[in-house]
Amino acid sequence: MKNSIKLCAIVLFSILSLGCFSNKALQKNMVSEWGFSDEQKSMILEADSLAPMRVFKITNESDSILLRTQCTKVNPNSNDPALKHFVKRLYSTVRDSASMGVGIAAPQVGVLKNIIWVQRFDKENFPFEVYLNPEIVQYSEKKQPCLEGCLSIPERRDTTKNRAYAILLEYDKMNGDHEIEMVEDFTAVIFQHEIDHLQGILYLDHLEAERKGK
Repeated sequence: MKNSIKLCAIVLFSILSLGCFSNKALQKNMVSEWGFSDEQKSMILEADSLAPMRVFKITNESDSILLRTQCTKVNPNSNDPALKHFVKRLYSTVRDSASMGVGIAAPQVGVLKNIIWVQRFDKENFPFEVYLNPEIVQYSEKKQPCLEGCLSIPERRDTTKNRAYAILLEYDKMNGDHEIEMVEDFTAVIFQHEIDHLQGILYLDHLEAERKGK
């Protein structure tokens, strides 16, 4: 009887220990998913924060594979110097004379994280703003045609016809605040375009869907 009790106690202890181990492993994995990899940090910190990064293009096979890869979340309100350095370099890239875009997403410079910059044409002086983990939670039924180009698709512009006129948007800010807002008109198109990038989607995919009548 005593041996049976002892055996039960050992089994119970083993199960509890395994559970604790699994939870710790899961927590560690979650932290690593939210942070930057060593390779990403090396890419981000290899130059000054004002230095533009190389824009990945679909005309390059290895670039194209990465541009089709889904991104992961980033930890907002982080003291990680790599995050602060990266958002500055991403901004420098979209404002570089070789680019001069109205928006850019992290995967376009080879970093698979949910980070975008968008020029807000719906605000005074048209400021650029950075968004972490942006997600569109609702699309309007009303659509709008829009002439789109992409820094990752050189020397081409096309008119898409299925972009929502208005979107309900959720995102995190650099200070950790979580925001929800409605965005309309051309600025809504920019958000849709950049958030598509985070899912490995290009605006060319919308043209293909339109051609097939979807």
